[in-house]
Amino acid sequence: MKTVTPFVISEFTNPSGKIVFQLYARIDGQRFRKNFQTRTEAEAERQVQEVSWLQRDTGTRAAVTRLNEDQLHEAEAAFRRLANLPRSLSFYLDFALANYREPEKQKPLADAVAEYVTAKEHEFAQDQLSPPQMNRIREDLKRLVTAFPKKAVAELTATALTEFLEKDRPGMKTHNNRRGILSTFFKYSFQRGWIAENPILKVPHYRIRRKRGVAQTFTAEQAAKLMEHMETYDGGRWVPYFALCLFAGIRPGVPYGEITKLKPDAVKLDEGVIHVSAEVSKVREPRKVTIQPNLAAWLKAYPLDKGPIILGNFKKRRDRFAKNFNLTHDVLRHTFISMFVAKFRSIGEAAIQAGNSESIIRKHYLDLKTTKEAEAFFAIRPRKALFGAVPSLAHAA
Repeated sequence: MKTVTPFVISEFTNPSGKIVFQLYARIDGQRFRKNFQTRTEAEAERQVQEVSWLQRDTGTRAAVTRLNEDQLHEAEAAFRRLANLPRSLSFYLDFALANYREPEKQKPLADAVAEYVTAKEHEFAQDQLSPPQMNRIREDLKRLVTAFPKKAVAELTATALTEFLEKDRPGMKTHNNRRGILSTFFKYSFQRGWIAENPILKVPHYRIRRKRGVAQTFTAEQAAKLMEHMETYDGGRWVPYFALCLFAGIRPGVPYGEITKLKPDAVKLDEGVIHVSAEVSKVREPRKVTIQPNLAAWLKAYPLDKGPIILGNFKKRRDRFAKNFNLTHDVLRHTFISMFVAKFRSIGEAAIQAGNSESIIRKHYLDLKTTKEAEAFFAIRPRKALFGAVPSLAHAA
């Protein structure tokens, strides 16, 4: 880069005896020489010539402008960013002016997420959200803050959010679920004036083609072997849990499933009904489950008042035998629903008993089992007819 100017101003007397100021330089073998009446004029010309000389290496040029120095730098930066784009600076400026509205106030993303999560935790405390929902909100928004640590909410564009959601190529259902959480967050932000418009509206939502699924279930023989094993395993302490989930379709998840909230007094053997309250139900709607004769036999042989339905250290203890019986998350409930539909041939009644919609029952459980197998399933009964024939459950942890 050029650092020393070749232009020199010198004072001398010309042949007429008049004193003048000469600007002189030799550049690439060419001589430049020009006389001026005053040193001020010579100095001004030197500055012009130096700019012209420097621009050959830097690409700069002298120009008259109303922009100040900071504005000039910003304009140059803008043109550099547009160098490989097909449109002019004016086009992109017009687009921004037409589509961007300044939010009422700039809210840092981290602060906005913290405030939103606090609001959701209040809803959670009011029993408006389930623990899994609350955990997903926390985790997904934590990922958002990590991805955009120094951004304001208003700076997040649809393009940036799309790239964020598509990172690591998640499944379409996962993508839609995460988009849903972001959607409610940005609606909250819009209502508080942190953004002028909701960018999530321009983020793709996948339309998933639904196919008639096949729920994973046990055969009647597998169910019988499971219950036979549970009668002799760990003093029979697991029997109430498996009997209620397998023969009544109570949602078996621990620690958030219906079975964890079901109280023994909700099981009315004398009435032949299990009362699943709205507080217990996953879908927050009460239902009554008819106690089938074989379930009644199990509950009489292994009364609920003799020990807890959910044992302490549940997951670790369950893992000891889960693989032997392929105990997936909802296989007990899936088996009950499919067997119920096969035996009673009523999608509507199965939906009422299971706390599902008729469309779900038809889509996932219809015609999975035969009537003969269903009869065998609902005939599975305990080998020990009397509770006194097995160890007491009262000391179970």
